[in-house]
Amino acid sequence: MDTSVWSLAFRRDRREPTPEARALARYLSEGEAIFTTGIVLQEILQGLAGPKAREAILERFQNLPFIEPSRNDHVAAADLRNACRRRGVQVGTIDALLAQICIGRGLQMFTTDQDFEHVARLSALQLHRVR
Repeated sequence: MDTSVWSLAFRRDRREPTPEARALARYLSEGEAIFTTGIVLQEILQGLAGPKAREAILERFQNLPFIEPSRNDHVAAADLRNACRRRGVQVGTIDALLAQICIGRGLQMFTTDQDFEHVARLSALQLHRVR
């Protein structure tokens, strides 16, 4: 799961949760398999302020399985980024790594970040659609 969905879920300035935030809450309550990685946790912690928010985030992430990127993931992410760039699509380093983690493990990326739509068009990345 990408940082974008978590950010929507933790936002308090919205009157109505987004469909993605509602889906995330439902998936968590139903025990769906949701995986994350350290860089997503780091991005979320960097983006939200205050000790209460920090504790809530750490509590939510405590029981999620963490995927540790391997050396091969980093190499394949660089290849993915370069392949996308050759086809006119710019992909950030972190996004390429997150996409490759999903590709390499046969996982779907749950995101609201449109950049992943472009990556999915040019690669084996599968995107999760809210049901």
